[in-house]
Amino acid sequence: MRQFGKVVLVGLMAAGFGAAQAASPITIGVQAPITGQYANEGQGIADAVKLLVKQQNAKGGLLGHELKVQVCDDQGEAAPAAICARQLTNAGVLAVIGSYTSGAALAAEPIYARANVIQTSDGTSDELTAHGFKTFFRNAPPNSAEAVFTAGYLKARGLTRIAVITDHSSFATGLADAVVADAKKAGVTVLDKAFITAGSQNYTPVLTKLAALKPQAIYFSGYYTDGGLIKAQMAQLGMKAEFIGGDANQNVAFAKIAGNAAAGAVIINVPAPQDLPYPAAKQFLQQFKQAYGHMPPSVYTLTNADGLRAVLATAERIKSVEPAKLVPALHELSNFEGLTGTFSWNAVGERTGSPYVAFEVMADGNYKITYPAAVAGH
Repeated sequence: MRQFGKVVLVGLMAAGFGAAQAASPITIGVQAPITGQYANEGQGIADAVKLLVKQQNAKGGLLGHELKVQVCDDQGEAAPAAICARQLTNAGVLAVIGSYTSGAALAAEPIYARANVIQTSDGTSDELTAHGFKTFFRNAPPNSAEAVFTAGYLKARGLTRIAVITDHSSFATGLADAVVADAKKAGVTVLDKAFITAGSQNYTPVLTKLAALKPQAIYFSGYYTDGGLIKAQMAQLGMKAEFIGGDANQNVAFAKIAGNAAAGAVIINVPAPQDLPYPAAKQFLQQFKQAYGHMPPSVYTLTNADGLRAVLATAERIKSVEPAKLVPALHELSNFEGLTGTFSWNAVGERTGSPYVAFEVMADGNYKITYPAAVAGH
């Protein structure tokens, strides 16, 4: 059994975390990029967890136990992520929410598994659920599901000649490879797959090379920090190709980075809460803004919030926070009403039941669903 610390462990053995041990706190960990190029995403995740924990404590805590939050900054990178995982497991956390990047989540995953610590993450690399770690649960659909949707979108739009750009991260390369494979199956010609170094700022050499191939669209599988620059530099070069970005491009900073060139960019992701009729989500958005003075930076604030909400709700349902009972119960989670829609977790911790949509970035930086038609016309 994972160590919770002497006081909590004795409480677990003697009273099953009952009322007699109500003073013993339970710690929820957050592993996220609090600093670095993805800092606003990590800060959004940490803020959402803190808000949910505050709300849970206002209701009496979790099964009579006060909840606390411990945040570790992994900068979205593998080496700091492994350090965070060791720190949080040593702190005796029940569950960890994070990380934002697949690379960071992958580095931490085996450490949490060995310590029997529940980990929920929005990392979308298919590799995350390939190792069979029972303690891992994904908050967002995987790259493979996004690629199938993207291929269908390209075909529906008549975009039959595309070029693909990716960085070298496990997330972006996995998504790019999946999109290339599914696009080809859909009859789309992939003219080239080009690599960039994330954060290198100047992408005009790569774009100039691709422009000569006359693609109808440039598909970028990496993160918003580079995607916004790519869209801006496409405009500077006078490229007529459409910009289509993978899910990691959905962040309020994308439009700020791209500037006037942002309008017209298309981003593939699950629907944002404000775009679908989820009353709980709309309420949480209002609560988040009231607490922090701004809206969440992206939908990933909400998908990570859903991870914690699902853990808390399941613990209350089975009346236990013992990992031996809680982990199997989470794998059986079915039709949970999340802030990002109704979803389930299957036997390998994969989130199922989530739709995808194509957003178009408007001139004011907001998003409008344009595909599929049924959702766009909602």
